[in-house]
Amino acid sequence: MSPSFSGLRVLVLESRRSTEMAALVSNYGGQPVSAPALREVPLDTNTEAFAFIDALLRHEFDLVILLTGVGTRALLAVVDRRGVRPAFLSALDSAKIAARGPKPVAVLRELGLTPWVVAPEPNTWRELLAALDAKASELTLRGARVAVQEYGTSNPQLLEGLRDRGATVVSVPVYRYALPDDLEPLKAAARAVAERELDVALFTTATQVVHLFEVARQIDVEPAVRQGLASMVVASIGPTTSEELREQGIAVDIEAGHPKMGFLVRDAAERSAHVLRTKRGGAAVG
Repeated sequence: MSPSFSGLRVLVLESRRSTEMAALVSNYGGQPVSAPALREVPLDTNTEAFAFIDALLRHEFDLVILLTGVGTRALLAVVDRRGVRPAFLSALDSAKIAARGPKPVAVLRELGLTPWVVAPEPNTWRELLAALDAKASELTLRGARVAVQEYGTSNPQLLEGLRDRGATVVSVPVYRYALPDDLEPLKAAARAVAERELDVALFTTATQVVHLFEVARQIDVEPAVRQGLASMVVASIGPTTSEELREQGIAVDIEAGHPKMGFLVRDAAERSAHVLRTKRGGAAVG
């Protein structure tokens, strides 16, 4: 039997690809409720990015780590504003490049560049460090000069892991996450969770978790949102998002078999009805 939400009400917190994700939920028989939970804010006056570009042009880095495709494109936009793309790409190509997953790899491919290391799925900082360790014979991190293109929020575990291995690390934030300009959909979603009006919640980034609770606190429904999520199916795109949910005290019912949006929706469609019967069927539920 094909996976189906069978009419379940599904909360979609995705922002950039909210329309696409809502369509996937509908295609699998769900009723999507879209509430974008964040926006990406470029750092146009980013002194760290400018300093990184200048240092790379002077060939001062042994390794450049690209964590996201969006961040890589944002960095290129800064490069283009400086008018130094050819020199920047040449300098980047002369350093070793590590990519956290397929999205920065796709951007590199468009640029005609090949990463030296690609972290395997589920593409977290743990896999990235392990992949770098496996290539230590080609580049030891002890004494290496490493630049890390960050995304949204810093990744202290990755930075600490690199420094523990003896690297000199420079963070290069190119955009940050902020709450949406229009908070009403997210507030409405928080109220709907609190009032037990939804069945499934799909989380595609850790920041969505943080922002949902931030808005819930703003409208004074955080305890009810936590109780509401406990009675819903909580589905996560991958380990980083699952880790944030668990740190917030929220149990993860479904984690996507691959850390991609399509797999998340399909896996949730396949398993949500069963999970929901289990959670709501006992006397202790609700």
